[in-house]
Amino acid sequence: MNRSIWAWVRVLGGVGILAVLLWRLGTGAFVDGLRVIDGPALVAAFAIGVATTVFSAWRWCLVARGLGMTLSMRSAIADYYKALFINAALPGGVLGDVDRAVQHGREEGDVGKSVRAVVLERTAGQVVLVSVGVTVLLTVPSPVLTHLEAHARGIAVAVATTAGLAALAFFAFSRLRGGASRWARAARTGAAEVRSGLLARRNWPGIVLASTVVLAGHLATFVVAARAAGSDASLLRLAPLMLLALLAMTLPVNIGGWGPREGVTAWAFGAAGLSATQGLTIAVVYGLFAFVAALPGLVVIIARALAGARARAAARVVAAPVVEPITLAQPVVVPQQRIMSPVRELVGSGA
Repeated sequence: MNRSIWAWVRVLGGVGILAVLLWRLGTGAFVDGLRVIDGPALVAAFAIGVATTVFSAWRWCLVARGLGMTLSMRSAIADYYKALFINAALPGGVLGDVDRAVQHGREEGDVGKSVRAVVLERTAGQVVLVSVGVTVLLTVPSPVLTHLEAHARGIAVAVATTAGLAALAFFAFSRLRGGASRWARAARTGAAEVRSGLLARRNWPGIVLASTVVLAGHLATFVVAARAAGSDASLLRLAPLMLLALLAMTLPVNIGGWGPREGVTAWAFGAAGLSATQGLTIAVVYGLFAFVAALPGLVVIIARALAGARARAAARVVAAPVVEPITLAQPVVVPQQRIMSPVRELVGSGA
């Protein structure tokens, strides 16, 4: 029941954000998002999407193999495209990741480990995003930096409190790992999988590289969207605004990725002295670019459905009909002459 309520909260939260944007800014920004897209921009966004998907799939392969699972690059790319399309087409934005984790787990015979591999893979990307985002927002002039400077004392207290809670949680986790309870075993398993899946010497350089390329691809897509929407702001001025939008996309309140991204982008552009309506248009264009970039996932879904249908049809054709045995009340004795006569006729006719 709690999961059902949380699912509704996520969807309604995204709907509420979009409703407020429509109420305050009107429908013009959404209509402009469809109008300003042209062929070259769409091709550029699609090509960037190919690169980010390939590197995301490679990151997944590294983590899964680090946990002792087998995952080919070809399967990872197809499954990742399928997950991206499901995430973009359905509310919540995570159902595609759940699908690829469960499917891979069934193939490997360990759904739990496969789910943890996907969680670690996504976490690695979020860590790089947050690290880069916080660094840029704290150093590059932006509305966020202005607000941080205006409330420096309160933010310092919040940071110190967060650091203290993090240290306390780490201490509690370290003590928990030494116990014999189910939670202690789970903690030890989680720590071991983080070391082997993310922090192993053979893994972490590739994971950091893949996550960096993926983040650069998302930022490049935002730049293409900004230029398509008519923004001529410099990259240095756009960078913190785009990173803030990407950070907002991690919030679990959206409809296929829509909601917080549009709200934060509109606010950030307005606070930066740019047009809030243009910021919303850029976010809409970015969302459309992301959906187009995920369309190969629909091809994967259709191709696999057709392959499954052909396999089932072939299995029905190959399956032999079941013949019920005939039981005779009395044995029938056939004279040998009656059996051999037809055989001689067949041999003599050359059949």
